[in-house]
Amino acid sequence: MSLLEIQNLGIDIRVNGLTNRLLHEVSLQINSGESVALVGESGSGKSLTARAVLGLLPAHATTHGSINLDGTEILGASKAALRQVRRTTAAMVFQDPRSSINPVRTLGAHLIEPMLQVPGSNRAELEARAVGLLGSMGLSNPEARMKQYPHELSGGMLQRVMIAGALMNDPQLLICDESTTALDVTTQAAVMELLSTAVRERDMGMLFITHDLALAASIADRTYVLRRGEVQEAGDTRQIFTAPTADYTKKLIASTPSMRSGPAAGVHTLPSTEGAELVLKVENAFKTYHPSGQPAVKAVQDVSISIPAGGGLAIVGESGSGKSTLGRIVAGLEEQDEGTMTVAGGQIETGSAKERRLARASRVQMVFQDPYQSLDSRITPAKALERVLKLHYKLDAKAMKARISELLASVGLEEKHANLLPRKLSGGQRQRVAIAKAMALNPRLLVLDEATSALDVSVQAKVLELVNKLRRENGVAVLFISHDLGIVGEICDELVVVQHGRIVESGPTGQVLNHPAHEYTKSLLASVPRPRWAKDEPVREPADNNSY
Repeated sequence: MSLLEIQNLGIDIRVNGLTNRLLHEVSLQINSGESVALVGESGSGKSLTARAVLGLLPAHATTHGSINLDGTEILGASKAALRQVRRTTAAMVFQDPRSSINPVRTLGAHLIEPMLQVPGSNRAELEARAVGLLGSMGLSNPEARMKQYPHELSGGMLQRVMIAGALMNDPQLLICDESTTALDVTTQAAVMELLSTAVRERDMGMLFITHDLALAASIADRTYVLRRGEVQEAGDTRQIFTAPTADYTKKLIASTPSMRSGPAAGVHTLPSTEGAELVLKVENAFKTYHPSGQPAVKAVQDVSISIPAGGGLAIVGESGSGKSTLGRIVAGLEEQDEGTMTVAGGQIETGSAKERRLARASRVQMVFQDPYQSLDSRITPAKALERVLKLHYKLDAKAMKARISELLASVGLEEKHANLLPRKLSGGQRQRVAIAKAMALNPRLLVLDEATSALDVSVQAKVLELVNKLRRENGVAVLFISHDLGIVGEICDELVVVQHGRIVESGPTGQVLNHPAHEYTKSLLASVPRPRWAKDEPVREPADNNSY
């Protein structure tokens, strides 16, 4: 018998008297020692399938079919039986670490306290195991991390804690729901290797849910492609990605930059920005944090960057390199300790505090990495956009509704999403709302802080093309902060590589990606996910992108 056997699973949700079928006769199996990927776009049912395996469905959901996990039938199981499964058989790493961890408890408490509920557990042994797992996740000084709180860690660092927590009970089945989305490429590569080793050495099964096809190709033995609750294609991973039969699979592969053999001709052609006015100029910026009881953190050290109107600058580096701090300084959410900065031709210093905020907002907008934190959980997307527009424009009801619909459509959302609370949207859908809010004011500079990391590949491609359109038609400048080297060439002319708060390499994107000079840049490029069947082949040099 397989470790996990899902047969003809159907899930219905009844809302406002109407029944919606979310999963349609889904069948899937995982054997011990096997990694299986479940790929598809936001809303396809990937996370719902994973939650069903652990009995985490909404109370008003109705199901049919069967989910057999190591001999236990999950559908219809008692609460006690489900608790036992979660303690000893299976564990799950969720997509959004900040919504999955108690913000007022230490990281050590998060890792240890659930395991203390298991009869015969020993606190000292659990603490030693937790410290070891944090260290294996690439976190420095793991003993000190045990005493920290979630707000003291970046999104990427916090996700590593979540993965460590899932491995605390040495599960037979590990479910990873977009669990490496927030990780930089080097940490992602290390974690993926750790997961592969765990599957191999512990004879553990893994269900790996992702919208990153390159990542799925790097780890999965078999792959299932899901769309609107239905399996479109299933089988050997190499067969599916090299010779797909379903049109939907072909579309996903075509939308994934790192899965294409080369950049599509003419897609990224942008007008020259030579001689254009500078929208952003930062000179010799420094920023140091002084956390209580810990050494000072030099987040930004002597950084100078500039972006012309219509230009695009990418900043890449690992978690903790200072990328997001620099972005927050540019957006006015942090103040640099030293250095100068001008935005859209001048510094914003006159007027009241409110007037300065509004003036900066009309020039610079920022899209954050974590949409769960950046959106108000109490208001719908339509209301959120309406509030932004009312602050800056005088629109009648008809014009307001039309503008809101236009903004939602521009990021791939439909009218039905306009009046749903954020908790009823997927992670990718929430991020689309955040991008729509930022674009509402037609800013001169758009700061994207890992803004596409939560998006599925087809929507990601649409958003990147939309940003390029804004650059072409409106002269919007883009500061693109990312750990995904596969997409920076899709949108940015110039590339800056930062390490420990300092710029270690910079230049035209194609030049830096094709001919890296610094060892750190080379290590980032070597960590980009590659299909398992290509790992023994020589690394293919990225194609020159001379279309900028």
